[in-house]
Amino acid sequence: MMRIFLLVAVLLMSGIPAVAQPVKPDEPAVDLQILKEVQEVVKNIQARYEKTKDLQASFTQKTRIEGFSTPVISTGHFYIKKPGRLRWDYIEPATEEIYVNKDDVKMYVPEHKQVLVGKLTYMAASQAPLQLLQGVAKLDEEFDIEPTAAKDRGAGGILLVSLTPKQGRAEPERAIQKIVIEVQPKTYFLKTIALHEVSGNIATFEFSELKPNSGLKDDLFDFKAPADVEIVRAPVLSRP
Repeated sequence: MMRIFLLVAVLLMSGIPAVAQPVKPDEPAVDLQILKEVQEVVKNIQARYEKTKDLQASFTQKTRIEGFSTPVISTGHFYIKKPGRLRWDYIEPATEEIYVNKDDVKMYVPEHKQVLVGKLTYMAASQAPLQLLQGVAKLDEEFDIEPTAAKDRGAGGILLVSLTPKQGRAEPERAIQKIVIEVQPKTYFLKTIALHEVSGNIATFEFSELKPNSGLKDDLFDFKAPADVEIVRAPVLSRP
């Protein structure tokens, strides 16, 4: 869950850099028109997110687990404020609140009366999520950006964008086979993010009721633990 959450948070906070994808000599010819369309899509995404200082929205998460016919469905809201502040609230089927402030992470589960406290760099086993949340790194350094294999189109006939982790990347990226992104027509905010894991699981996040630049206050992102809540330190994951 933490791996999936981190990647979605990275995509929402960073946007996608508009870069040309070089064609290698041993690869089949690329449809230049399709390549141009993909570049235009990512250029528009980047332009939109560069103008976004804060963002809030509702989400529906559908997780299809390999071997199970019925997906697990969760709903909630998220709030983002640059640089590096995030609040992610699951509402159904269970309540969970996740707070990120640069390198600090707090995961609060009211039912368990516990808050898990840790550092993003250690909980993710890789510094890539932190670097991306802070705008230090770029997605084109972590992923190959291209159209989907079938050149699928989403809302408004806009091409879907596929992100494939580059060879040799550390966790959490190497557990992901690909990420497919669909944008909102006209605004170019992200409409859906589908994470295809190597295991066969697929987690799809669909966003609605997006409200950019509403002036979110800092205290929205500050977790204040109730008196009866136990503070638990997150385990430190070893880096590859």
